[in-house]
Amino acid sequence: MTRIGPYTLHTLETGRFRLDGGAMFGIVPKPLWARRLPPDERNRITLAMRCLLLESSDRLVLIDTGIGDTYDDRFADLFAIDHAHSDLHRSLAGAGFSAADVTDVILTHLHFDHAGGGTRRVGDRLVPAFPSARYHVQAAHWSWAMHPNPREKGSFLAEKLEPLAASGQLHLVEGPGPLLPGVEVMTVDGHTEAQQIVKIGAGEDVLVFVADLLPTTHHLAPAWGMAYDVRPLVALEEKALLLEQALQGGWQLFFEHDPDVAVADLERTERGIRAVAGRPLAER
Repeated sequence: MTRIGPYTLHTLETGRFRLDGGAMFGIVPKPLWARRLPPDERNRITLAMRCLLLESSDRLVLIDTGIGDTYDDRFADLFAIDHAHSDLHRSLAGAGFSAADVTDVILTHLHFDHAGGGTRRVGDRLVPAFPSARYHVQAAHWSWAMHPNPREKGSFLAEKLEPLAASGQLHLVEGPGPLLPGVEVMTVDGHTEAQQIVKIGAGEDVLVFVADLLPTTHHLAPAWGMAYDVRPLVALEEKALLLEQALQGGWQLFFEHDPDVAVADLERTERGIRAVAGRPLAER
């Protein structure tokens, strides 16, 4: 059993999907990234959608929600969505809980692969998937998503976000700082405006949910950034700063999209900071 502070931690695997490998690695030549994550015939690499559940005596906190299940066949084919072995609600049940038990949902950002599972279909309507939860989103990011730029418009699905505001369950967070007992958020703006990175614990026992600042362990190298980043040079600086803080503090990192590694430590090498001792959360 993995514990940090007041929380017992559970990994929730919510399925797999595929994104274009070139987009995931930006300027890195295909022969380099393809050695690590081989693409399919449509140049797509397989990625995890791994969420984190924090259980305490009075809270059940879910960090991100995966892609959900309210998409059509065309969308499913485009992103090769695979729920054969896991989805959010099966994984939640495997941890001993139901959607009604969740008290808080922290959405790092509102791209469909992180926030799509926040709603569910009831008849012809979409409603919050977690009826008792407060949904915590950065205010600046909510505004950004509600008025999307052309580059990100396809990543924000308004029909899945508007029910959160209409429900009264939405909590707009004003900047970085403590959010819940033992939980702090840090904001970064390179991937998208005001993405929130979630830090659990304090002192020498810290786990950081790095979301799309570091989608996989392969993205630690400075040049290995995503073409999806709206401000790539800002993302590069933010990544370097977080990695230095994490190394100095002995923080462990939790990776949402890495298909093989959930948790890793960091070490400094001649070629920069790299991830080591990749493992499941249960072996933290």
